[in-house]
Amino acid sequence: MSFFKTKSDGETSLQVGLYAAITVFLTYTMVFGFRKSFTVATFDGITIAGYSYKTILVISQMLGYMLAKFYGIKFISELKRHGRGKIIILLTLISWLSWLFFALVPAPYNIAFLFINGFPLGMLWGVVFSYVEGRRSTDFIGATLAVSFIFASGFVKTVGGWLMLNFGITEFWVPFYTGLVFVIPLLLFVFLIEKIPPPDEEDKKYRMDRVPMLAADRKKFTKLFLPGLVACILIYTFATIFRDMRDNFSAEMWKEMGFFDKPELFAKTETPITLIILVLVGSMVLIKNSFKALMLSHFFIGLGFIIAGLSSYFYISNSLSPIWWMTLVGLGLYMVYIPFNSVFFERLIAAFKHTGNVGFLIYLADSFGYVGSVGVMLSKEIFKVQLNWVTFFSNSVIWLSLVGLALTLFSAIYFYTKYEALVKNADSRL
Repeated sequence: MSFFKTKSDGETSLQVGLYAAITVFLTYTMVFGFRKSFTVATFDGITIAGYSYKTILVISQMLGYMLAKFYGIKFISELKRHGRGKIIILLTLISWLSWLFFALVPAPYNIAFLFINGFPLGMLWGVVFSYVEGRRSTDFIGATLAVSFIFASGFVKTVGGWLMLNFGITEFWVPFYTGLVFVIPLLLFVFLIEKIPPPDEEDKKYRMDRVPMLAADRKKFTKLFLPGLVACILIYTFATIFRDMRDNFSAEMWKEMGFFDKPELFAKTETPITLIILVLVGSMVLIKNSFKALMLSHFFIGLGFIIAGLSSYFYISNSLSPIWWMTLVGLGLYMVYIPFNSVFFERLIAAFKHTGNVGFLIYLADSFGYVGSVGVMLSKEIFKVQLNWVTFFSNSVIWLSLVGLALTLFSAIYFYTKYEALVKNADSRL
């Protein structure tokens, strides 16, 4: 867009940042329209060989996501700038067609199409984020992109529930028709996202040049930061497990708590979470020192564990209403989850002055995160664990918070010590 070149550097950076933030937020919101609308349905009474049909659907989609994350460690880290818009459209089209076949093919054979849906969608986060990383405004843009799936999760399920209630669309067809609502807007926003200019020289000065990472580059980076990365991956895995549990089975939880046929609740709880996370994480764009921003990310993550744990404790003690609990526990979990998808790895690369890209680190963490989610779901079904989702989720989050706080403290100490050693080595050379 030539418009961006007509102003001073500061004005241009602000314009590009705002344009990119709005565009990627809307693009990924549209992408979500092809992913999660099926979770608004409960598929009551349907079992396959004694197993919950919906849980098998969730596991099938998660398996697709999980394998996409492992493949994405290579694919996204080596992604080049050209042809990304076509990749977004192609992958989304495959996921949408999978919902058509899910509706046409009878159960249990249609379960395979959840896997086919999950794999291409699992690649899209890294493709979209590649447009915005390595900029002075990436914290704000990345936060906007990251909160899109908080907002989109509730918004898409609200659209799906609205279609079911007002048009009598069956549980099997609602994902395809929800995708139909989002397909034209997606094409528009992909066109707009392609107009985002690349990072300028000032961006590269503060955030390092973002380049494809080959196998040797990935191995070198992992070896250099291994203990810290292991702690971060464990934190992220726990957050992914419980975020997915809340996301995929929120309809069951609302039903257990006495709320039924109220699709507006999904948006009611997720919208304030979206706004709070956007302000918290997006405000980090004001911090130029990337190491300080990295440490602040640890603080936000630790605070998220505290909020999730305390809100669950107060809910179990009957001191907190269901709506407040679902909002606060969601806020806490997303305060842990979102920084890793927006600013944590972005600032890690910039603080330690490594060339590379965030996609590699996000997909490395994501791959193990989905292994955890799939493992929990499979264990529940294989061992025939009969869960009251609300009881299991609320009690588990309390224990998660305690372990998560310890891991966050270890990560903060590790990266602080690593950075101090780097500074001392730099001083000794002078």
